[in-house]
Amino acid sequence: MAEHFIPRHGGYEDLLSFQKARIVYDGTVRFCQRFLEKRDRTVDQMIQATRSGKQNILEASRALGHLERNRNQAH
Repeated sequence: MAEHFIPRHGGYEDLLSFQKARIVYDGTVRFCQRFLEKRDRTVDQMIQATRSGKQNILEASRALGHLERNRNQAH
């Protein structure tokens, strides 16, 4: 079976892009905790932006899994 660019549903954690997004998220959280005041709105914006990156990769992987499953059921 040929490898897919995006693994089937559930395989998003193995994607290099997801792993890097997780590192960026973790690093952003630590940076904010160390260098910014917790009540600063910038902290919420930075953390939300990196969380969104991870979530977008996860949702794309799930969507592809659903598309492939539907395509296989149609044949």
